[in-house]
Order: sequence, then C-alpha cells, then structure tokens
Amino acid sequence: MPERDYDVVLYGASGFTGKQTVEYFARHPQCGEIRWAIAGRNRQKLEAVRDEVGGAAKNVDILVAESHDDAAIHAIVSRTRVLLTTAGPFALYGTGIVEACVKFGTHYVDITGETPWVRDLIDRYHQKAAADGTRIIPFCGFDSVPSDLGSYLVARHINVSMGLKCKEVKSFFRMYGGINGGTLATMFNMHESGQITRAKEPFLLNPPGSHSKDELEKNQDPSVPRYDSDMETWVAPFVMGPINTRVVRRSAALFNQWNDSYGADFTYQEYLKFSGMLAGVEATAFTAGMAAFELVQQTPVRYLMKTLMPKPGSGPSEQTMNSGWFKCELIGTAEDGRKVRGEIRDQGDPGNRATVKFLCESALALSLDTGKLPGGPTRGGILTPATGLGDLLADRLRKAGMIIEIK
Repeated sequence: MPERDYDVVLYGASGFTGKQTVEYFARHPQCGEIRWAIAGRNRQKLEAVRDEVGGAAKNVDILVAESHDDAAIHAIVSRTRVLLTTAGPFALYGTGIVEACVKFGTHYVDITGETPWVRDLIDRYHQKAAADGTRIIPFCGFDSVPSDLGSYLVARHINVSMGLKCKEVKSFFRMYGGINGGTLATMFNMHESGQITRAKEPFLLNPPGSHSKDELEKNQDPSVPRYDSDMETWVAPFVMGPINTRVVRRSAALFNQWNDSYGADFTYQEYLKFSGMLAGVEATAFTAGMAAFELVQQTPVRYLMKTLMPKPGSGPSEQTMNSGWFKCELIGTAEDGRKVRGEIRDQGDPGNRATVKFLCESALALSLDTGKLPGGPTRGGILTPATGLGDLLADRLRKAGMIIEIK
C-alpha cells in the first residue's frame, strides 16, 4: 500500500458510538504510534467531540464528507490505510464507503449486523478485494466478534491441540446493557426495506454451493426454548442468532475454501442462557416475547414504536454502559465426541463498551500489526473477524482486559 496521510480514520465520529471510538483511541496506549483523524458530515459536531474528548484527540484532523458524496468520500478514503465507520444503518450510508475502500485498497471495519447488505457487498466487491489483498471486515462489534472469534478459537483448539476435526460449536449468551437509537433505526430499516426476509436464510453469507439441502435443514434458526444437556439448563433463541450464525458459517466456508477446514460437517448455533429454578419459565416467556415483538414489526404499530423508542444519536447513560456486562460460553464437540469449553466475557455494556473495544482493536490490528495478519498480506475480500483478524484480535482483546479462555 502506498504511503497515506493517516493510519486510521474514524468515520461517523460525532454519533453516539462514534464519539466513544474517539475516546477509546485518545486513551489507548498505542495512540502515539498512529496517525489518525476523525470524520463525518458535520464539522461543528466533530469539533465539539474533539474538544470534549480532549487529551490525545485535541489536535487530530477533522475531515468532512457526506456518505453519499462520492468525491468527498474518495478524498478521505484515499488518504488512510484503514477506515473505521460507525455510521449506520449501513445499508443506507455504507455502500459508497466500502466501494471507495475497495477502489483505493483501504482496509475497512464496521459494526453492522445487516447481513443482507453484506451479502450485496460480497456479490459486488469480494472478488476485487480478494485479488488486491484489501480486507473489508464487517461485523466487528458485539455483532459478531464473540460468536465468530469464539467459535474459531474453540474449533482451532480441537483441530490443533487435539488433532481432530470439529463437529459442532454452540454459544450461550448472558448479558446486561442498554440499547442505542442507531441499533433500533437499523432494525426498523431492515423491516421497512424488506431485507428482514432475506436475513432468515441460514447460509446467506456463504459462497454459492457451499452447503447441501441436508445442511440447510440442520442449521435452521431455533424457534422454541429447550433444555440443553451440555449447559444443564434451559436456553432460548438468541435475538442476535440470525446475524451471528451467518457470520460464523461464512468463516467456516472461507476456511474450507482455503483448505483449512474446521470440520467437514461443522455446524454452529447459539442461544440465550437462563439459570435457576425458573429457567424454563423464563426461557419460555422470553421466546414468546420475541415472537410477539417480531409480529408487531409487521404491522402499522411499528411506526408508533419508532416515535416512542430512542432516536439515532442517542443511547444509554454512562452508568448503564459502565455497569453492563456480557458472557459468551462456548462448547465445541470434536469428531470423537470429546468436548472443549470456551469463554469470552467483559465488563461494560455489550452494545457500547464491548462493541467499541472490538471495533477499535480490529482497526488497530489492521494498522499496527500488518505483519501478523492471518493469511499474510495477500488475504483479502469481504471477510469476517475470524478470517480477517483471527488470533491477532484475540491477543489484542486480552491485552485490553477482556477474558478469553479455552478450557
């Protein structure tokens, strides 16, 4: 890659999550090793963020561009080695940015959970990005790093340490935190645009022909609560499962294409975990609530919900974000039936504190650790956290205080 003015540009920096990325960069111990700038569509708001954050951010450059202004976006993307963006819904504001990154060979990370949009990116840009060694890595937030990176680590432990193929990985989530207006805006846009129907395809992100009819049947999304014998408690369908499972399956399919398979019949599924005497009742009630919420989304009531819920640019309080937490437990099954347990957990609201940590460390890995990137400098395409960053991201997250263990 030719010399650029910046190592990383943070786009969408004046938004609720974007401001947190500025704060994360400003206090990061490696901040002084990179040249970074903040960007967005409103100079005054960007200046306000820079002044409020202060510290190492007080002298960063400000770059201004509307996401639909191709010339302005090109002027920014062509000047940086890595583009980090939090400006969603990405189906509305992200395509031109990705196109520019592919055009100029700029690595890219975001926090989308919009699988139909990423499917379109794969169809349009994967081949060129792969040929050029440009890493376009969506899903670098809580959507979907714990699922994708955790499954990768468990499967590789089975492959390498045990010398066996991995048959299955299951993830079980528990968490506490708030919700952002931007997340809700994305959800509403997926329903209003009709993309939610495409999102129900279990292998939406896989290369064509990478799964059989039998595999399709085995990988349908869970729809009812059940007792899981491995966890010895009741579990329910996880609200983010229809996103994360597609990402993990894409990782497995890409590794299979690169002759580095998890296992020939690898399957992945994930759940929300409940505990205690009333776990079964709680799992049933949660599943019913999810079904009701999904049904409401198909009616005019959705428009009333939009007026009552948090708006884009808003989010939970500092107290809620600081007191939040998440725990992802993973169980992998080897081809001989033996089990491997993994765990990823951290303190802080998963949709904000954890998401920002995942995203920023992903961008810093692309910027500072190019010699350690999995697959070497030639690997590119529309990738996933596991295929584009792998162990490198796990190491950075551990150093940033996240607990990541394989038992």
